[in-house]
Amino acid sequence: MSSFISSTRAALTGLALVLIGAGGHHLLSQPEPLSPVTAQAQQDEAAPTNIFAKIAREQTPAVVNISTTQKAKRPLHPTRDDERLRQFYERFYGQEMPGEQERQSLGSGFVVEKDGFILTNYHVVKQADEIVVSFGNGLGGKNKEYPATLVGADPKTDIALIKIKPERDLPVMKLGDSAGLQVGEWVIAIGNPFGFSGSVTVGVVSAKGREIGAGPYDDFIQTDASINPGNSGGPLLNVKGEVVGINTAIFTGGMAGGNIGIGFATPINVAKTILADLKGGKVSRGWLGVMIQQITPEMKEAFGLQSDKGALVGDVVDDSPALKGGIRAGDVIVSFDGEPVGSSSDLPRMVGARKPGTKIKLGVVREGKEIALSFALGEMPAESAEGDDADAPSEEGSGIDRLGLAVEPVTKELARQLDLPAPDGIVITGVAQGGPAAQAGLRPRDVILEAKRTRLKSVAQFEKLVNDAKPGENLALLVRRGKATQFFVLTVPEEE
Repeated sequence: MSSFISSTRAALTGLALVLIGAGGHHLLSQPEPLSPVTAQAQQDEAAPTNIFAKIAREQTPAVVNISTTQKAKRPLHPTRDDERLRQFYERFYGQEMPGEQERQSLGSGFVVEKDGFILTNYHVVKQADEIVVSFGNGLGGKNKEYPATLVGADPKTDIALIKIKPERDLPVMKLGDSAGLQVGEWVIAIGNPFGFSGSVTVGVVSAKGREIGAGPYDDFIQTDASINPGNSGGPLLNVKGEVVGINTAIFTGGMAGGNIGIGFATPINVAKTILADLKGGKVSRGWLGVMIQQITPEMKEAFGLQSDKGALVGDVVDDSPALKGGIRAGDVIVSFDGEPVGSSSDLPRMVGARKPGTKIKLGVVREGKEIALSFALGEMPAESAEGDDADAPSEEGSGIDRLGLAVEPVTKELARQLDLPAPDGIVITGVAQGGPAAQAGLRPRDVILEAKRTRLKSVAQFEKLVNDAKPGENLALLVRRGKATQFFVLTVPEEE
């Protein structure tokens, strides 16, 4: 189980607060008149005592609680456990088990436009049949509920925009600039943890640019401000009272799903770039059409690169802007519109921040020389599911014991079986456990297209390249796996 969880709270059950008084009969007595000292104390209490109290008072009215309901139907073919549950219902309730069950969850959000537009996390409202928004005690002291509709969503950044129809203008939060946020800066989280509306916690920015495997545009703000289930979609504010992030996930370290001081928020600048698209119901992003990889020390050596900065192109999508613009597999993209590309994770964020049709300039290292390419971005197509089939075929082929793998030529029939566009390269039919090929990450049914930047036409050609390599040399292999290609680095072992 992943140690990262979204900070959405499932339906709350069994939570009770026990209040113990000194004597129950005193609860019914009339309140005594306030003394002048008590009245003065309450008047003083009305004034915020520090900046956090001021921000909490001013901004909490624009924070909302979001509850969702999802109707989950029972499977058509019950399992043994379903049958036992059916018998339980019939025995104790005298009725059949319901055909569908309701799942409820809680989250947070915040108003961004006075006529009822609210930002939250996509996972808070994902697949919801009913969305209900309430303002807790933050809006005129009333806990009024409003039905909400999903206007637009962006699963890649986990951001959603919902809409309610209020009777009057709503308080609105100001969106700040997350790019200017500094590590060590104070931040405030407001939300609905475990259903406790209007909860305020304070901490600092622990780090920026965190990647937690949530998606292609990971760039999270890490904070130690307490974030718990139910905080998802709520705002993270700076000391100016501006929203700098959307609280999204927490790290639990494998423990029960509560705060341990490591929370993550999506930078508000990410939301600002797509807000107009969300209002239109569809997010449109720029698209290059390349499969990229991180440059490892082994790849740096194998490609003769001077630096490990940049994004290595493993494949170029057919009929993509990158292909038409002259990008090739093996190129290293080192700059995007004049900005350096530090790693492969930087490039998707840079491209995704541009609109389709935007003309861009790329700095590319190809065979040791830097060249400049310029072309227009396309529009990112809808995602398609591409599976990996790593099962090994039973046919025997030529073996290269030194590398711990068996290979054979790609015939027309084999190309058809593997759904390859052409009978190119050599196919791996077996990988020795613990051998160099296995350590490099190669699998049966991988198709090796290139070795040492040389296109492979036969097994003998590959064997010669391996035999000519020196012990310890890193061989860069261009490999097709499924419908994508990527580079692997195979280290030639010492001869026994």
